[in-house]
Amino acid sequence: MKVPARAPQFADLAKSLGQNKLSQVFEVMGKVDDGRYLHWDEIRYREPPHGLDHEQWWAAIKLGRERNARVVEGLDSADGCRFRYTLPDIVLEAVHSIDSQSRGSIGVIEPNMSNTDRNRYMVSSIIEEAITSSQLEGAATTRKDAAAMLRSGRQPQDQSERMIVNNYLAMQKILEITDQELSPEVIFNLHRILTAGTLKSPGASGRLQRADEERVRVYDERDNTILHTPPPADRLPQRLEYLCDFANGNTNSKGFLHPVVRAIILHFWLAYDHPFEDGNGRTARALFYWSMLRSGYWLFEYLSISSLLRKAPGQYARSYLYTETDGNDLTYFIASQLRVIQLSLHALEKYLDRKQKEIKEAESRIRDSAWMNHRQRALVAHALRHTTHQYSIESHKNSNKVAYATARADLLALSAKGILDQHKQGKKMIFVPNEKLAQLGSLKQ
Repeated sequence: MKVPARAPQFADLAKSLGQNKLSQVFEVMGKVDDGRYLHWDEIRYREPPHGLDHEQWWAAIKLGRERNARVVEGLDSADGCRFRYTLPDIVLEAVHSIDSQSRGSIGVIEPNMSNTDRNRYMVSSIIEEAITSSQLEGAATTRKDAAAMLRSGRQPQDQSERMIVNNYLAMQKILEITDQELSPEVIFNLHRILTAGTLKSPGASGRLQRADEERVRVYDERDNTILHTPPPADRLPQRLEYLCDFANGNTNSKGFLHPVVRAIILHFWLAYDHPFEDGNGRTARALFYWSMLRSGYWLFEYLSISSLLRKAPGQYARSYLYTETDGNDLTYFIASQLRVIQLSLHALEKYLDRKQKEIKEAESRIRDSAWMNHRQRALVAHALRHTTHQYSIESHKNSNKVAYATARADLLALSAKGILDQHKQGKKMIFVPNEKLAQLGSLKQ
C-alpha cells in the first residue's frame, strides 16, 4: 500500500500566508470541506476554491477543524504528539443513526428473548466475526470449511483453523465480561485466548513485548514497506494503563464522549500501540466489541464488522495512515469505522428479514413434504429455530420412543436430503442443521 502524502500542518502554512490570503482563509474556513472530511492526499488533486491554491485551501480546512478539535487524554504518538478528533456532521449523523438502530429493536430480536432463540441469530454472526477477523490477520481457509468446523465442534487441523476457533472463543468470552471494567489482566486474558497455539513464541501469549525484544512493526506485505512503527516497548505498561482508564471513563477529558466514538478510539489505540508479538488487530477488534456491549449496544452481539473490513482491507489500513499522516487526527478512523458499523447494521437487517421469510416458507413446506414422516417434520421444525442444536440417533430415539434403527433411518434420510450435516464426535455420530435447512423448496422431493 502506498503511504499517503503527509499533510502540511496549519502552523507551517500560516507562516507563509500574507495578510490578504490569511483573511481569505478565515473567510472560507468551514465552508470548503463539503462534509466529506477529505485528507490532504485527496485534496491536493482536486480543484481548489477560486483565489486559493491547494495549500491555502488546506489551511482553511485545517483551521475549521482545529478550532473544534478534542484531545484524547493519554493517547499520544511515539514522538509525544497528542491525538485529537472532531465531530463533523458526517460523524454526528452516523452516530445518531447507529443509536437509533442498535439501541432499539430490529426485526424480531429483542433483548429479553430466550437464550435459545437469541442463539439462533447470534451464532451466525459470532462465527462470521471469528472467521473474517482471523482472515484479516492471515488465516487461510474457506468460510464454508471454517463454519462447518465451528458448528460441528471439530478440532482445528492447522494454524488458520486454530486462529478461527480462538476468535470464536474470545467472542464468547467477551459476552461474559461486559459487566467488568477493562484492566491489563482482562486484555492479557483475551490475548491468550486469541493467540493460543498460534504464536512462534508461545511464551509471548498474554504479555506485552519487552524492551529486550525486537519491536514489531506493520509492513506492506507486497513490498515490505514500513507502514507503522509503534511506540517503544518500555512505554507499553503505562500506555496500557492509560488505555484502560480511557475505556472505563476514568480520565479527565472535557466534554461528553459518545460511547460509539469511545469504542472506535479504543479499537484504534490498541492497534496503534501494537503491544503484542502478534494478534494485535484481533485484540483491538475484540476490545471494540467489549466496549460497545458494555455501553448497552446489545445488538452488537449479532454484528460482524470484520466481514466488511475484509472486503475492503485497503480502506481499513488507509484510515490508520490518514490519521498518522495528518497530525494524529483520529476523525479519519472514526468516520471510516462508523461507515462500517452502519453497513453492518444494514446487512443484519437484510439478513433477519431474509431469514424470517425463509423460516416461514420452510415451515409451510415442511407441512406439505410428503417424503417426511411426522418425526422428521418435528425435528426439522425444531432445527429451523435452533440452528446450533445437535441431534444424535440416541436423542432422536428417546424423544420419539422408537427403535434405534428407525431413529437412525430418520436422521440419515435428512442428511441425504442435505438438511442435516453428519459428523463423528468420538465414536458417536451427531447431526447438525445445515445452511440449506431453510431452502427446503430447492431440495428433491
